[in-house]
Amino acid sequence: MLAAVADGASQIRNYSTGADCAYTLGALRALGVEISQEGNDVTVRGRGLDGLQEPASTLDAGNSGSTIRMLSGILAAQPFPSRITGDDSLSRRPMDRIMRPLEAMGACIAAREGRYPPLEIRPARLKPIDYTLPVASAQVKTCVLFAGLYADGITVVREPVRTRDHTEVALREFGAEIEVRGQEIRLRGRPRLEGRQLEVPGDLSSAAFFLVAALLVPGSALRIENVGLNPTRSALLDFLVSMGADIKIGGLRLAAGEPVGDLEVRHSKTRGGVIEKGMTAALIDEIPVLAVLGAVSENGLTVRDAAELRVKESDRIATVAENLARMGIQIETLPDGFHVPGNQRFRPAELDSFGDHRIAMAFAVAALAAPGESLIAGAEAAGVSFPEFFRILSDITQ
Repeated sequence: MLAAVADGASQIRNYSTGADCAYTLGALRALGVEISQEGNDVTVRGRGLDGLQEPASTLDAGNSGSTIRMLSGILAAQPFPSRITGDDSLSRRPMDRIMRPLEAMGACIAAREGRYPPLEIRPARLKPIDYTLPVASAQVKTCVLFAGLYADGITVVREPVRTRDHTEVALREFGAEIEVRGQEIRLRGRPRLEGRQLEVPGDLSSAAFFLVAALLVPGSALRIENVGLNPTRSALLDFLVSMGADIKIGGLRLAAGEPVGDLEVRHSKTRGGVIEKGMTAALIDEIPVLAVLGAVSENGLTVRDAAELRVKESDRIATVAENLARMGIQIETLPDGFHVPGNQRFRPAELDSFGDHRIAMAFAVAALAAPGESLIAGAEAAGVSFPEFFRILSDITQ
């Protein structure tokens, strides 16, 4: 998205093959951005802040909450109307969390029932805002910062707890004037962004499934190379090590402002733990697969302050609980989390992804710990973020 509104071409190497990222490219093409792909390399010929064109039809974000929420920050500032929607699942996800700050900046947005896609966005001139996020969300933060690119003056976003900061890093890399002080981010509007040569590191949230798989299966030893180790994401590694996981990091280096390294993990007996408060926000995407690990840990896993899980691609508290129960695992659900007792054993079962990529992958990992064959209905949902997941899982478990 930043490459699209920068001046000049950007080449992005190791671009994700996931459907979410493909929908992002499709939406940008519909806005007049020239994009070419060769394998995992993507070239985006930026049009500058004011160069996007009115789309001929409704923009489609597919299943991607990131796409619709972040791109809406850019669309809200355009001199033309636009309409953006998604699939049935995305159409049930609330958008009022981005509508409130955007409307405070002067945006004109209408939504189904006042909060659900499709979003109808009319032309508006935006003003800067000083906004405190009511709930920690990197997607909402990014939406406000992207809108702030078009506002004259300083836009300020304050977080209740620090969330992943890939947006701040990327804005700085493209040339924006941005200052981060703890949980306060200040962005000066109307910068001249310049195209860059970039390489995307391996995604730690995707690596999490293989880390847990290696920890679960006796005799496992796995090396995962070129993984992004951004400090706002590496809480996963801190938490796993605190549980007793045997994980080592090597080959540390910096790429386009992001720390990158190699991970080595071996089968380990884990103690379990508690995820709450700021740790919950830091691990929100990894919680489904950590629930699987918690079931075989010594003390189990407790998750609190995770009501956000209720409004993901599925209600992940409910879908984790349903699939664990099918595998014979006890779990106590709470409005904002759950408790999985430790020292349990998985049994084979017929499972359901519920159309959620992270549920599909988490329970493929759980199935490795069951003595027999499990079936996952809707396993193709993994393609939303990680189409190669099952091939790689098969390769490393031969």
